[in-house]
Amino acid sequence: MSQNKPFTVMFSAGESSGDQHAANMFLELRKYQPDINGIGMGGAKMAQAGVDIRYDSSTISVIGVVEVIKHYGEIRRALKLMQRILSDERPDLLVCVDYKEFNFKLARYAKQHGIKVLFYVGPQVWAWRPGRVKKYGKVIDMMAVIFPFETAYYEAENVPVRYVGHPSADKVHAQYSKEEDLMRFGLGQRKTVIGLLPGSRANEIKRMLPVMLEAAGKIQIDFPEARFLLPQADSISDALLEEYLRQSPVKITTVKNQPYDVIQCCNVVMTTSGTATLEIALLTIPMVIAYKLSLVTYFLGRWLVKTPFIGLPNIIAGKRIVRELIQHEATSENLAAEINRILTDKAYADTMRGNLAQVKAQLGQGGGSKNMAELAWTMLSN
Repeated sequence: MSQNKPFTVMFSAGESSGDQHAANMFLELRKYQPDINGIGMGGAKMAQAGVDIRYDSSTISVIGVVEVIKHYGEIRRALKLMQRILSDERPDLLVCVDYKEFNFKLARYAKQHGIKVLFYVGPQVWAWRPGRVKKYGKVIDMMAVIFPFETAYYEAENVPVRYVGHPSADKVHAQYSKEEDLMRFGLGQRKTVIGLLPGSRANEIKRMLPVMLEAAGKIQIDFPEARFLLPQADSISDALLEEYLRQSPVKITTVKNQPYDVIQCCNVVMTTSGTATLEIALLTIPMVIAYKLSLVTYFLGRWLVKTPFIGLPNIIAGKRIVRELIQHEATSENLAAEINRILTDKAYADTMRGNLAQVKAQLGQGGGSKNMAELAWTMLSN
């Protein structure tokens, strides 16, 4: 390839967090080659970064066995389209971001067609199915992991691996000071601000937002001065949120595109499991994690998953530092009780903040997006 011809990188991101990670990485890649081409599957963040979105992944951003089955036809159509783009346009590099099963199949197809594959955010082999290391090793050229303890699993099987740092470590920063945000969000000098993070997928909203709203109602009885903030994910429509919020007796203030400014204003947050828990930890805000899955997915998970925790702060700490309310325990009563304890038991809340600060320290100073871009550029240049 002529050095004057811009490289083409194809991205495959199937979820909101992956969309953000890929966008940040592409912006860093453009520092190496300003006219580099980015194409693929993703969402609004990737489009804003300059990636040519060939398939909007918001339609297939689902989790759980039952949900995947329901959306199987659309997921299959997306895979076929991405495979066709690979074979027709032959990009110089395929970057698969999370969205494991889909991207495994896409990576295998790319390798069969002689296209280099960089997998970003490896499967959680430390939690379940460690045998996947060998399986993934056959379809990728490089695995980029986001937790330092993950490299040992791949090195043991001679699979090329690089620890690049967690992408959240550099991006979790509020744009304004807490005092400025309190004024901007109309909170004044409110002493009790509670965050609701019901998820970035439609099925998470449907399962968890009603429970959180009911908990908010119970909390407001004990804390009548409390205000409630909800940072709205890009992948969630106004109409879907409004469907639930208009039925709530509690006033919920929704804020778009400023999740970290919202979180830093909170005394405590109730959140679904996922990347959000780590972002809250990086801001050292006390939290309670609540999550519900379909019964089929839940029982399969209990059978397959070997880690005792689902919350990333607990997994990284190696112990329970924040409470997890899973499935039948994810009730409004339990949520309200834990929020109440955090707000009233200073020693309990301070211990949680201290443990979250240790998790933050373990993740280091960040640089994940830059490290990913450097790794991708090395693969392109060679």
